[in-house]
Amino acid sequence: MVLFQKPFSSGKPITKRQWVKIIKHAVGGCIISLLWFFGLTLCGPLRTVLLFEHSDIVVISLLSVLFTSSGGGPTKTRGVAFFIIAVICLLLFDNDDLMAKIAEHPEGHHDSALTHILYTIIAFLGVADHKGGVLLLVLALCCKVGFHTASRKLSVDIGGAKRLHALSHLVSVILLCPWVVILSLTTESKVESWSSLIMPFTTVIFFVVVLDFYVESMCSIKMDVSKCSRYGSFLIFIGALLFGNFWTHPITDQLRAMNRPAHQEVTEHVLSGGVVVSAIFFILSANILSSPTRKGQKGTLIGYSPEGIPLYNFMGDALQHSSQSLPRFIKESLKQILEEYDSRQIFYFLCLNLAFTFVELFYGVWTNSLGLISDGFHMLFDCSALVMGLFAALMTRWKATRIFSYGYVC
Repeated sequence: MVLFQKPFSSGKPITKRQWVKIIKHAVGGCIISLLWFFGLTLCGPLRTVLLFEHSDIVVISLLSVLFTSSGGGPTKTRGVAFFIIAVICLLLFDNDDLMAKIAEHPEGHHDSALTHILYTIIAFLGVADHKGGVLLLVLALCCKVGFHTASRKLSVDIGGAKRLHALSHLVSVILLCPWVVILSLTTESKVESWSSLIMPFTTVIFFVVVLDFYVESMCSIKMDVSKCSRYGSFLIFIGALLFGNFWTHPITDQLRAMNRPAHQEVTEHVLSGGVVVSAIFFILSANILSSPTRKGQKGTLIGYSPEGIPLYNFMGDALQHSSQSLPRFIKESLKQILEEYDSRQIFYFLCLNLAFTFVELFYGVWTNSLGLISDGFHMLFDCSALVMGLFAALMTRWKATRIFSYGYVC
């Protein structure tokens, strides 16, 4: 990057204050890269792609729906629900048995202090390593969006994104080199031949650092941001699923067995049904959250009358109260529920039923009891009926609108 971009000779001279900002930028990039690397180690490449390779516009739309009052309406809320369901599928329904194939967990015997700290934090949270990797990647994704936002502001002062990219990577190399030297001197090397890693490292640097930056920059210039995000997410996730299926295919195992010693144990992350379902929900979520908000649209055209008058469907107006931020909507809904006796009693029974539901599901998964798990899902559907009843009770208190001039009472 330094040889191609020539950041020191092109553009205005960089001041000391700007160098401090570049160093902070490089440190932030290193932290995000470390979080991504540990998530990759714990979850595998397929799950890392599904969780981390989301465009900024998708994550910003997600956060705006959850924490602001300008979320974009019911459509964006549905996209957020799909994203949350996808993450839940990876946490609860992803049977990644990589850790079961490893004979002894290396807890307490890590080569790096940072690795030991991350494993200790994951163990303190009481979750498995695979689920801890999912949480790390979600955290890294949120940090990446904030990092890119700060990068855009800093690139204007430095003299362009390419110059900032080259200088930041140069500072990152300078910061990480002492750590790499110390680790190589204080720990036992597991690499048989360092010369055999030259070609893989060169390939990774070219595709991940250089080619990825230029392709992303070119797509953002030549294409619309929403289209680039929508089509890019679809191609990335479908490609990751295809490569993941090929990587765990028996034919691929036979090809790898030719170059692997007979005593070496296979510890590959498997492709499970939870990953496939999660990928489908991630594709739907990225398609919805990256699509532009259509302001001013009051209805959907459903046809024409015999006189040629256009007919529109305004049923989306019934969900106008969900366009505000999710925490505020939940707070106001709970306040309205607790105001009346009937809705308050239904809410109390819903909480009690949900408590039994989660106890049954948790204990059923813990003891591997199919009866408890099935009965827990049965109670969960009962809770959904109670939620629909509470939502209907709330709708009866909504004020009349231009379309529903008599309110929402049947």
